[in-house]
Amino acid sequence: MTTREIVTLPDSVLRLKARKVLAVDDEVRRLIDDMIETMRIAPGVGLAAPQVGDSRRVIVVEYAEPPEQEGEQVRSPKLYVLVNPEIVRHGQDLVTGVEGCLSVPGLIGQVERYDAATVKGLNRQGQSVRIKAAGWLARIFQHEIDHLDGTLFIDRASEVWQGEEKDIESIAAD
Repeated sequence: MTTREIVTLPDSVLRLKARKVLAVDDEVRRLIDDMIETMRIAPGVGLAAPQVGDSRRVIVVEYAEPPEQEGEQVRSPKLYVLVNPEIVRHGQDLVTGVEGCLSVPGLIGQVERYDAATVKGLNRQGQSVRIKAAGWLARIFQHEIDHLDGTLFIDRASEVWQGEEKDIESIAAD
C-alpha cells in the first residue's frame, strides 16, 4: 500500500465527472488499498478516487456509529469499499450538518443532506452490494458520491466559514 497525495482546490480533477470502472481488477484493488491508507493517515472518514487524482468511480468510507446510550462501549469503525456507487433510495427528511473536506482544507460549512440513503455498488471482489445508511454514515456516502460527480460540499453549503483547528478535527471530514 502507498499513501497518495490528496489533491485540493483548484485541481481540475475535483470538478470532473469520474468514469465508471469496467472491471474490479488488481489495479483497482491497489487503488482501493492506497485510498484506505491515505484516508486513515489524513485522517478522514471517507475518500473518493478523484481526491487522489484518479478520476474513477471508487470510494472508501470508515466510520464508527456513536454509542446509542451513555456509558455504552465505543464501537469499532466499519470499512466500506464501493466501486461505481450510486444512491438508489433516500429518506424523506433533510438534515443540516457541518461538513469539511480533505480537498478543501481549512473550510467547513452547513450542508443539507438526506437523513438516510441506500447505496449500491461493487465491493473489492466485484460483487454487488447494497448498504442502508442513516445519520452521519448516510451523510458521508452522499458527500463521497458527490465527489464522483465533480460536486464539493462548498457547492451545496448554505454557509461556509474558515474553521479553527479544533473545529475541523471534531467534524466528519472526508
